[in-house]
Amino acid sequence: MAFDYKAFALGKLTRIGPQYMPFADVATDDVPLSRLLRLSLFQVTVGMALVLLVGTLNRVMIVELKVPATLVAGMLALPLLFAPLRALIGFKSDSHVSALGWRRVPYIWKGTLYQFGGFAIMPFALLVLSGFGEAVDAPRWVGLSSAALAFLLVGAGVHMVQTVGLALATDLVREEDHPKVVGLMYVMLLFGMVASALVYGLLLEPYTPGRLVQVIQGTAVVTVGLNLCALWKQEARDRIRARDMETAPRQSFGAAWGRLVSTPGTIRLLVVIGLGTFGFGMADVLLEPYGAEALGLSVASTTKLTALFATGTLIGFGIASRVLGRGYPAVMLGRIGAAIGVPGFAAIVVSSSGGGVPLFLAGTFATGLGAGLFGHATLTAAIRRAPKGQIGLALGAWGAVQATCAGLGIALAGGVRDFLVATGGLAGLPAHAPYNTVFGIDIVFLALAVIAAIPLGAALSRNGETPQSLRSPADAHPNPVEAS
Repeated sequence: MAFDYKAFALGKLTRIGPQYMPFADVATDDVPLSRLLRLSLFQVTVGMALVLLVGTLNRVMIVELKVPATLVAGMLALPLLFAPLRALIGFKSDSHVSALGWRRVPYIWKGTLYQFGGFAIMPFALLVLSGFGEAVDAPRWVGLSSAALAFLLVGAGVHMVQTVGLALATDLVREEDHPKVVGLMYVMLLFGMVASALVYGLLLEPYTPGRLVQVIQGTAVVTVGLNLCALWKQEARDRIRARDMETAPRQSFGAAWGRLVSTPGTIRLLVVIGLGTFGFGMADVLLEPYGAEALGLSVASTTKLTALFATGTLIGFGIASRVLGRGYPAVMLGRIGAAIGVPGFAAIVVSSSGGGVPLFLAGTFATGLGAGLFGHATLTAAIRRAPKGQIGLALGAWGAVQATCAGLGIALAGGVRDFLVATGGLAGLPAHAPYNTVFGIDIVFLALAVIAAIPLGAALSRNGETPQSLRSPADAHPNPVEAS
């Protein structure tokens, strides 16, 4: 009898999974890990879109296509216009009426089509901007407006797919396992970003406009394929639920939103999310330039900073999933995450005044760790606070605040840095001064988040910031997995 190497390898992975993968034990017989990993492919497509927009196209449009940086920044900011609508998207997915009883699948598919549409328009916009081939005579404003539309569509699709996809993931697992499944989804987001960055780098070497068009078109096809695979047989068809939803009184978004924010502590929680996300987000675009200008690091060295920050974030996700899965209060863990960011940014500031590269690397890792703990914990807190049947609305509210504040933080960081660079040269300021000013603002916002969260812990403990499965039956969510 031949030795079954596949069964042997799978057996080994099954045994080491819970020890080295803090999210592996979220799987059950009804919802195996393979099914959750397949669902998480939607996060991979989100990561691909983020890398392509913020990384590859950002650089190509500014450097190769000579588009003014202000216009490019405006295009990158366009998806923020859709971010506040994430709460409405989540609410719609909670209350969607379908003949098949689907709630989440239609919205994930719509978001996928938006992503595909944006990627379909983008190559032609870039061809016009580059003057490549027959596009040489096309007006430049056509390329700029088409590129703006493409960025808007892709951003809208990303917001819709991510919001409703996370809601579907929490539908599939037990309520006490929500922190673990959220951690798994965000690990796959990081994986998608890292993997797509490496693949795009290989495919665009050497760079030509035609090669870039092929990469974007391939991304569009891969996005549709992965999202289709992610959705396949994930949400059960429940005609009983469809019948009940058709006959049930319809609740308006305003009424649902009022119910969410009327719960004591919810508004303060959203404020904490906004302050902390703003603080962490301002550093996203400045760590690598700071390492180069303040510490003299090479391009290869500064590129590794992203991997170091992502490693810290990944460890933060793992710790948060394990700790929150054991019932630790999410708000308290979020406060710890924001507090870790304060000495992290302080170490980065001191590194340019004699602390050196080791302190800078330690600070970068600490901020990544704090961001991972804070993001995971606040998202879990929002899920646990969701009213009955409105987990999509709660996820949408978290996503709207998080995405908006992250984008505003990045924009403000770039603006403050550019302004101080322009004025600091006349005043004789050192190269690290503009960056340290931004990092100082980060510290202030994170400290405000910690202070704002102090009274929140007591309020949430009084009103049930515990997994819904541990609450009284009257307050618990219905279990959508029963239909599976």
